[in-house]
This record gives sequence, structure tokens and C-alpha cells, in this order.
Amino acid sequence: MSPSDTPITTEDDEGSRDFIRDIVHEDLNSGRKSSVVTRFPPEPNGYLHIGHAKSIVLNFGIAEEFGGRCHLRFDDTNPAKEEQEYIDAIQEDVRWLGFNWGDHLYYTSDYFEQLYVWAQHLITEGLAYVDDLTADEIREHRGTLTESGTNSPYRDRAPEESLDLFQRMRAGEFENGAKVLRAKIDMSSGNINLRDPVIYRILHAEHPRTGKDWCIYPNYDFAHGQSDAIEEITHSICTLEFEDHRPLYDWLIKNLPVPSEPHQYEFARLNLTYTVLSKRRLMQLVNEGHVEGWDDPRMPTISGYRRRGYPAAAIRDFAGRIGVSKSNATLEVQALEACVRDHLNTHAERRMAVLNPLKVVIENYPEDQSEELDALNNPNDETAGKRKVPFSRELYIERDDFMEDPPKKFFRLAPGREVRLRYAYFVTCTEAIKDDNGEIVELRCTYDPETKGGNAPDGRKVKATLHWVSTAHAVGARIHQYEHLFTEEIPGGGAGDFLEDINSNSLSILTGCKLEPALQNAKHGETVQFERLGYFCLDKTATSDELVFNQTIGLRDNWAKVKAKG
Repeated sequence: MSPSDTPITTEDDEGSRDFIRDIVHEDLNSGRKSSVVTRFPPEPNGYLHIGHAKSIVLNFGIAEEFGGRCHLRFDDTNPAKEEQEYIDAIQEDVRWLGFNWGDHLYYTSDYFEQLYVWAQHLITEGLAYVDDLTADEIREHRGTLTESGTNSPYRDRAPEESLDLFQRMRAGEFENGAKVLRAKIDMSSGNINLRDPVIYRILHAEHPRTGKDWCIYPNYDFAHGQSDAIEEITHSICTLEFEDHRPLYDWLIKNLPVPSEPHQYEFARLNLTYTVLSKRRLMQLVNEGHVEGWDDPRMPTISGYRRRGYPAAAIRDFAGRIGVSKSNATLEVQALEACVRDHLNTHAERRMAVLNPLKVVIENYPEDQSEELDALNNPNDETAGKRKVPFSRELYIERDDFMEDPPKKFFRLAPGREVRLRYAYFVTCTEAIKDDNGEIVELRCTYDPETKGGNAPDGRKVKATLHWVSTAHAVGARIHQYEHLFTEEIPGGGAGDFLEDINSNSLSILTGCKLEPALQNAKHGETVQFERLGYFCLDKTATSDELVFNQTIGLRDNWAKVKAKG
């Protein structure tokens, strides 16, 4: 495209703009770039988390907005930590978020031979050398932020000798750590990343894709930019921790015969309160059994959110709302939860469930009678229609919805008080039945048959509407309720032992819960609202013999109250 052509715009040109999109706009409108190619390049050494979701939405979103494409490329240069399980999980997560890479699935391992050839080119040009120093010695020679580094005694090796040693490294003649290949740049540079960085190391480990073909592997800084160049990436977008690596990215692109010259742009990574987003820390939580796995609903992984019932659309919405900036900040996790709550309020169907049942007997309702009442699936969506809910003489209500001696502002059921049963009738409590320990085990009530549907023909009003489940038709279930995994906004204070701040009450399991029969047909991945209680999603461990639901999120944010009590 030439500068004289019509300027590139997007559907929501102003609303979606940020500094990276501004750059893309300018590149296209000025003719510096004729198309847009981005990439999402995860390492397959763990599961994706919400921070990755921000990057996924940004990279795939920009490609879609500007009529380009986004590649999914696995940065698989460390076989000691990589597994096929992670590769499969990452692809599942990206698809679930709503993005498709089409035919553009790549692996850095696809380029191992080319990267090896380019490494030899650097050696031949006197821009790389084989070093015999140990990892500790290299660190000692590197210097500090205030002191220059010291040249390795092997820095002036003849290119011919380094080339021979590098070829023998590939042939497997040397043990792990015996030698490395380093770029020859500037040991006095103010940027430590330019102080002769290691670009290849020996690692005798079987690779998930290349098997035992290689025993030397390129480091990330060497493989990353060159893979971008091979794939003709136009905008290499990464997080701010790689900003100091950009000079090395550019140096390698400049000094290698690469087919294209991509440019790296950095944006602020996502940080959330009450959350850790370090893959190392998440791995520790899994390996030490603090959670049941990568997809534990308390984990900030995409698979954990999916199992908990977070909708993909809500995560995309969150990524869009928080925007893209160059300043690191920690966002309140409630911002994510608000997006989830907003989406589910509009889209989730409603059902009735009683988590802490108290039996109610309606004494003037016929013993041998039951009926089906109409209930709205979603009051915010007329197209969601209605369902039938069975009603009978004996019901369950929430134990918290009754008090024998209620305080002034308690408007729910109490002796002599009338309330509405959702979609059903007005009922009045006449008696509370207690066991030998004085615990209330049953309520006796009467109902007004003229109030069917929940309205009184004489216009009288009640101050509370309760949800309920018919005892004869109720379905048993186990419910998992959640709080934040950590008790502190910044677990471990950022640098301390984050495990000390694990919330021992992050998971509560309720048994003996009673659900309306429609929930027997609940599907995995579909989140519903339990009326008055919150949003819940069928867990993967549920069976036809035992339903298990995970609490997705409450109807409102109660964490401040929970923390105050704690």
C-alpha cells in the first residue's frame, strides 16, 4: 500500500486505539508495511494464564482488525522442561478464547537447522565464539550494572577453531555445560544483555518433536528474533521485561542474512491482586499439591477459569477494557470478576438451588398433588424462554432464609410472617419444628392458592421472595465454593514467600445440596445462575450419580466483607 491510498481504519477506530495500534496504523498508512503479521509464541513448559490471555487477545486482535494473520508458534528450545501435554493444552486454550491460527502453526524446532547455519555465519564473521567458561565463571565475567564486564580468555579464539568446536558440540562430543557459543558484542556495554550473551548451549535431552537429533539448543534471545524473521512477522509484540533485550534482538537481525527485518514492541504485562502470574510459582503450586492441578478453579490459568465457568467472551472483554500501555501496574482482580459478572448477568440461564436445605411442609396443600410452574430462564433475554419447575407440598428453602426471632431488618421467613416463593405462591410460617437438641429441622406453613405465580389479587405486598426446590423432585449435588487463593493483595509482598499467604479457606465443599431437576441436564462449559446465590458451572468430575458444581462467581463482590472477618 502506498501513502496515497486510503488510510487504514478499523471498525471501532477510536475506541480500540492504543500505542501499538497507532504504530500499526502509521506503518500501513506510510507504506513501511504492506500487511500485518503477528505471532503468539508461548513456551510449552506450563499452562497459559490470564496474562497470556492479554497477549493472545492483543496479537490475534490486531491481526484480525488490520486484515492480517497471527501465527501460533511454540518456543520449544528447552526440551528439559517441555511436554506434549502443554502443547495440547495451549492450543485448546487459544481455541477456547475464540482465536484460530489456521495453517500458521509453527515451532521454533522447525528452524533448528537454519538457526544452526546462522550461528555458524556469526562465527565465520568473527561475531561469535565458543567459550569454555562455566556458567558461574561467565556470570563473574559479566560484571554488574555499575561495572563493566571482563573478556573471556577464549573471546579471541580464531573463527576456524570456534567453528570446529561448534560442529563438535553438535556432534555430541562434549558434556552439558562444557562449552557454549557466545555472541561477540561488547563486554563494556551498559546493557548487560549485550555483554557477549550465550546463544547456544549443550543439552543432552530428548526433544518432544526432534527426539535425539540435537544435543545443542539455541537460547531464547537467539531463536526468537530469527524465528520472527523467518515467518516475516511485521510486529513482534512482547511484554516489558524484554525491553532491555531489544538491542540484542536488533543486533542479531542486523548481523544475520535473515529474509525479513521484524521490529519488537513492548507493552506492560498483566498483574492482578490476590494472584500470582509467574509460571514458576504456578508450577510450584501444582507440584507441591497446594492445588489439585493446572486447571484447579482457584488457579489463574485459562484452563482453571474455563473449569470454574468464566466465559471466554468475558476474558476477551477484560483484556479489551484494561487496554495496552507501557507502564506496569497491578490491577484489582475485581476488574476481571466484574467482566465475568456482567457477561453472565446477561447470558446465563437461571435455575433454583438450595445449598443449605431446611424442609418446609405446606400443611394446606394436598398431599397427593404436585404441579408444574412456569419459570423464566433469563429475565434479561426474552428469547431464552421458560421452563417448568415442579411444586409440591414439601419443599426445601435455604436455612438462612428463616429466623425464629428475627432482627428488625430481616424480611425473610419468620413465625407468622408471609413471603413469596419464586414463581409459586405466598406462604406463611405457622410453626418451627425442633429436634431434641433444639435445632430447627422443619417448618410448617400455609399457602394462599389465590397467589399462584407470586402475585396477590388483592394487591397485598410482601418484602421477600425466596427460592426453593420441591423435595420430591430435588436432585442432590456437591457444591464447591471459592475465595481468592491468597489472603494478601500482593502474595509474599512480591519478593517474599508467597506460600505463606495461601488462603486456607479458598475452597469450601458443601454436600447435601438440593437442585431443581432441570440441572440434571446441565452441560459442561455452560454456566448458570443459581437464583439469589451466584453463578455456577458443572465440574468435570460430575457423574450421573453425583452432580458437582463449581461456584463461578457471586452475584456481587463480597470479598471485602470476607477479608474484614478474617
